[in-house]
Amino acid sequence: MSQLDQFLSRAEYLLNRLEAYLPPVVPTPDWRLATALRWRKRGGQGYLQIVKHTAKLGFDDLQHITPQKEMIVQNTKQFVQGKLANNVLLTGARGTGKSSLIKACLHEFADQGLRLIEVDKADMADLPDIVDLLAERPEKFILFCDDLSFEEGEAGYKALKVALDGSISAQSENVLIYATSNRRHLMPEKMSDNASYTHDEDGDLHPGETVEEKISLSERFGLWVSFYPFKQDDYLDIVAHWLRSFSCTPTQIEAARADALRWALQRGSRSGRVAWQFARDYAGRQE
Repeated sequence: MSQLDQFLSRAEYLLNRLEAYLPPVVPTPDWRLATALRWRKRGGQGYLQIVKHTAKLGFDDLQHITPQKEMIVQNTKQFVQGKLANNVLLTGARGTGKSSLIKACLHEFADQGLRLIEVDKADMADLPDIVDLLAERPEKFILFCDDLSFEEGEAGYKALKVALDGSISAQSENVLIYATSNRRHLMPEKMSDNASYTHDEDGDLHPGETVEEKISLSERFGLWVSFYPFKQDDYLDIVAHWLRSFSCTPTQIEAARADALRWALQRGSRSGRVAWQFARDYAGRQE
């Protein structure tokens, strides 16, 4: 082997060793194809990953939450039209359509430039970086934080506060945060929070300030949308809607009512999610 070959072989070996210490190259999304994306991490670096198959939920698929739909539709319409709009917190009973309503916004407004980016709670600290990454884009972005709740001391709690309304930088005009949670204030609330004082030597000297800290995050969302458990008739209406969408006949839908109620009883819930799950099971068993 010549000296040149030895040199090239040694150089290739060193480059391979060096690449192991360099940060990985993260992909750049093709914005022509991207309507829904996820924030992901690779080697400690964040990047946007295109969601290839998005949910096809429309607003008409979401039954018995008309006031909530109207609030979300109006706020999102203002946003995509370049008007003032608010960050949104959707809270309440599980399975009542909180997340589905946000997904339906993408289905309705994607043609008008709306894009949806899902951000996990574990990545809340990256919100400022995500906003900076999107700041120069012409599209309108909703950062979607699903099933959000925090325990005391979690880092993401303060990061979200800053992203909503607490940074030295102004809020981006093309980014809003839509979050869902089963907790109205996103934090666990204790009976002791309501006490004006405590006899515990290690208790909070100013308990009222502790309460203020816990509700300060939710107050930074400009729009609160509350969801409530469905009544039995509402639940059956939702079951019927999904059975029709799965091509069941009126006779089959009527015959399914008793089974639908038993299904809900077994699950301990009459939510829209349970109705959809029952409808899939029932329709799948029909010949």
